Amino acid sequence: MISRAVRSLIATLATQFPAILILGPRQCGKTTLARHSIEGTYFDLERPSDYQVFAADPELALSRIGGPLVLDEAQRIPALFAVLRSFIDQERSQTGRFYLLGSVNPALVRQVSDSLAGRVAVAELTPFLYPEVTDQITDLGEYWLRGGFPDACLEADAQRRLRWHEQYVQALVERDLAGYGLRTSSFEMRRFLGMLAHLHGGLLNASELGRSLGVTYHTVGHYLDLLEGHFLIRRLQPWAANLGKRLVKTPKVYVRDSGLLHYLLGIREERDLLQSPRRSASWEGYLVEQLITLEKLRHAASQFWFYRTRTGVEIDLIVERGGRRIGYEFKCAASVSRSDASGLIAGLADGVVTEGFVVHYGNRRYPLAAAVEALPAATLLAEYA
Repeated sequence: MISRAVRSLIATLATQFPAILILGPRQCGKTTLARHSIEGTYFDLERPSDYQVFAADPELALSRIGGPLVLDEAQRIPALFAVLRSFIDQERSQTGRFYLLGSVNPALVRQVSDSLAGRVAVAELTPFLYPEVTDQITDLGEYWLRGGFPDACLEADAQRRLRWHEQYVQALVERDLAGYGLRTSSFEMRRFLGMLAHLHGGLLNASELGRSLGVTYHTVGHYLDLLEGHFLIRRLQPWAANLGKRLVKTPKVYVRDSGLLHYLLGIREERDLLQSPRRSASWEGYLVEQLITLEKLRHAASQFWFYRTRTGVEIDLIVERGGRRIGYEFKCAASVSRSDASGLIAGLADGVVTEGFVVHYGNRRYPLAAAVEALPAATLLAEYA
């Protein structure tokens, strides 16, 4: 089994909290992680036989089953959470008793916040990160193409990956999202996903998207909330400090998994990717997602922004870690020059960042300016391993 970076975080949280909530998109490996890395009795509440154990009388079930207890798709039984609170409070000092797994962030987080506040810690499991799969996929470009969902990431055949992504999107729009009162057809939702793929890495304009779909920007906002809650998109907020400059105040939007993005864009092979006009945006989004996820595993309090002025000065990602603000520019090129660091140099002069890196597709690390380096993407990701 591929070792997941989040395992050490989960183990640490289990020494402090009675319950640990593990969230992530469907098919990202939560069940595999739970079965191989967590010692406890496992129940999948999407399996009818396991569901029946808890549905009728969750209090009886919890009292008869020894812990630790692992409950997959825990949001299926909302009444379970109030009972869990009671069991936790009976022995509050006992940690690592319950592991709750879920794919639907909005429903599960709401239920947990209502019932288990202060008693539960949250860990997010994403699709595979590059440092997790370097033993299986040594080429960064191949991983970037395939994305991180395990079944797609480890599949070398492009046609089989295509079929997997097709089935994944179909299940998403016809089952997962349909259960949230969407007043739209699965065809329109697929169209919306395609529009987001073409907007990937760009500024989000809900009104323009609404006009294209024939819905209000409020409806677009609802769609975006659902997709973000299902861990499929990320809205990156702009840096908004008062610098006396006219700053962009609109978030950027990304499809979080590069493989899913490439499926939606019709990119099947590495050659398609390298020739695509969306290549640079895909590279940026891929590294934004990798860096944010890896950073949060090490530094839970870090915050993330992008920076853009109305005059075009831009920094793709700012990682704010305590008193440090690290700026990143992402360039899909084998080498970069000082001109590629112009946004970082301007950001350093204005106090927006304290240091910066231009992350590229090559293999050499070298200085570009004071406090700014060119850094290979593979080197940067390996430093988090």
